[in-house]
Amino acid sequence: MTDSLVAFLRARFAQDLENARLTGSMMSAQSERFGVGPEDAAKHARFSTANAEARVALLEDTVVPYLGTAGPGGRNAEYQLRLLAAPYVEHRDYPHDEPGASA
Repeated sequence: MTDSLVAFLRARFAQDLENARLTGSMMSAQSERFGVGPEDAAKHARFSTANAEARVALLEDTVVPYLGTAGPGGRNAEYQLRLLAAPYVEHRDYPHDEPGASA
């Protein structure tokens, strides 16, 4: 389950980052159409992109390296992985536990 959840999150986070960049670019280029000023659109674009990049870094730098390790570090990584995945639990590709499978 852990490997499939990591793969699932990598795919979602890559998609979220791409969406943040595309949306930010569109909002910055057409800010008047959305009723916001160019500076506010650019600020929102930077925030959305930074938010998506931070989740990628959190997963890759502080969770994945410690998955499967013994002790508190491994338990914390597993917990953080599940926290990062929680917003996506209703996604059609979410890797739910199968009956009788161990995580």
